[in-house]
This record gives sequence, structure tokens and C-alpha cells, in this order.
Amino acid sequence: MSEQALSRRIEQRFAAWGRIIRFAGVAVVGTLSPSTYNSATRQVVQKQIYFTAWEIFPGFIALAAIVSWLLSSIVVHAARDFGLFDYALEVIIRVLVLEILPFTTVLFVALRTSAAINTEVALMKINNELEALRLSGVDPVTYELIPRVIGGTTSVLALTAVSTVVALLISNAVVYDAWMFAMPSEDFAHTVGKVLDAPTLLLLGFKTMAFGLAVTVIPIGEALETPQKLFHAPISVLRGMVKLFFAIMFIELGALAVSYA
Repeated sequence: MSEQALSRRIEQRFAAWGRIIRFAGVAVVGTLSPSTYNSATRQVVQKQIYFTAWEIFPGFIALAAIVSWLLSSIVVHAARDFGLFDYALEVIIRVLVLEILPFTTVLFVALRTSAAINTEVALMKINNELEALRLSGVDPVTYELIPRVIGGTTSVLALTAVSTVVALLISNAVVYDAWMFAMPSEDFAHTVGKVLDAPTLLLLGFKTMAFGLAVTVIPIGEALETPQKLFHAPISVLRGMVKLFFAIMFIELGALAVSYA
């Protein structure tokens, strides 16, 4: 590959990311605007939440419970072997609640929803449905795209919150040999409060929000750049998923750097 061709490819990639970032800005502003929320957009948001979160809820919670029980059991047994049992719960919360479950949630949603959103919007672009909405006086960004961002982001936040509660209940049961829904001990409450302090919760919230935006904004942004030929739809989905993978890793590594660097 010539130097000129390489330079052009790099420029195109930066331009593509720039368009996605601009759409992310539009989506965030639209999400915060009260005028976005009307009967039409609420219906799209509800459908997106149903498809993204509600349909997978039983399986996802079962997976979160199994992962939480296995990891808690491994940490507890290892801590007892090395005489570090007093630190077992803190390790579980830091690894499971702050890192593994949010990362698992976003991967679950990405595999479940992101490719579908990318395909749907790409086909709307190819079939001129978005342009038809514009010509009829309907803003497709407000009525079709932003509601999908709201629904997907809300789903990631909700699934992460529920899985966190499940993980804390299971870790309490495993560490203290208690019933899963037993009242937590003072040691448990103290450790949770120590680990999940205000700055940590704030960082976790920002990371989860960034995950939620990524799994919707990147597929939509990539789909909007799809050429109007049908065979470009799977190419758009592939590119969107690759970009999404890198974005998820960047967000996770950035959060780790802020937390522990």
C-alpha cells in the first residue's frame, strides 16, 4: 500500500469516527430535550427497551447469578487458603460489581441489539425511508434514531443495576454462609459502603452510560454512512461491530486507568 493510499485510509477512518462523535452529540442533546418525548417517540423507546432488555431479562439474570456465584465461591475458597478471608468480599465487589458485570452486560446487549439496530437503520437508509420521512416533514433523527439511543442506553443501565443487586445478594450469601435474601451483616454493609463510595459510584455510572451510548450510537452512526446498495448492509454491520468492540475496550481501559492508575 502506497503512502498516499495509507494516508487517505487513515483520514477516512478519522472522518468516520468524527461523524459518529457528532451524531453522539446530537443524540445526547436530543435525549436531554423535553421536546423529544412525545407519544410517537415513547412508543419507539418502549419497543427498544422491550427488545433489548425485557426479552433477555430472565436469561441475563440467570447468567449474572451463575457468574456471581462461581466468582464469589472461587474468591472465598482462595482467600481462605491464603489466610485473606477478611478481604474476600472487597475483592468480589471490586472485580465482579465494578468490572465484570458491567462489561458482561454491554457485551450481552451488543450481541443482542447492536447488529440488529445497525441492520435496521442501514436498510432504512438504503430503501430511502429516512429521506422519505424528511420529505414528509418528519425528522428521522428525532423520531426514529434518538428513541433507539434512549431505549438502548436505558436498557444497559437497568440490566447493570439489576445484575449488581443480584451479585451483592449472592456474594453476601456465599461469604457469610447466609440465605440469599437474608439481611446483610454490619461487616457486609461496611465493606459495600467502603468500596462503593461516591466517586466510585460516579465513575461506574459514567462508564455504564458510556457503554449504553456506544451500543446504540456507533451502530446507528455507521448505518447512516451506508451507500444505497443492498450488498453494503452486511459490510456496514461488520464495520459497526468492529468499531463498537474498540469503543467498549477503550471505555473499559479508560475507567480502569482512572480507578487504579
